[in-house]
Amino acid sequence: MRYLVVSDNHGDRKILQELLDRYKQEVDFFFHCGDSELADDDSLWQTYYGVQGNCDFGTDFKTKRLIDTGEDQVYMTHGHLSNVRFGLTQLALEAEEQQATIALFGHTHQLGCEFHQGILFLNPGSISQPRGPIMIPAYALIDRISEGLHVQYYNRRHQPMDKLAFDF
Repeated sequence: MRYLVVSDNHGDRKILQELLDRYKQEVDFFFHCGDSELADDDSLWQTYYGVQGNCDFGTDFKTKRLIDTGEDQVYMTHGHLSNVRFGLTQLALEAEEQQATIALFGHTHQLGCEFHQGILFLNPGSISQPRGPIMIPAYALIDRISEGLHVQYYNRRHQPMDKLAFDF
């Protein structure tokens, strides 16, 4: 099972379409963690599972979602309502309550992943406006393999990012 995770494109529809075109034959689920700034009736939402971010105004997106992929329970939120700028405690409580195996979020524009108590917590960073120590527009691919989970971050040119591959 393969998941693509992207967030915080802030109106850049072209990159979301590019990701879809590039990976549609090899990715099982496309996740968007909010702040797309696209209309909720955009055709991309027929493929991407999305949530509402703090910059998604006038949309009918849910602020939190739980998606059953058949292999994982994926909990998604943008993160601003879970106070992810101040740590993952609230998000962890929400994910545990939902019995999630993966928790996806954005908001901070800073990529990162951690594994705690059987849950992968992943922020893909921002595909358009990165912040923090790694100032590279990014997205992530998660592979569910027999040994567990493999995470690889990619830059906007679809190249694997050096030293940003993790196995859990």
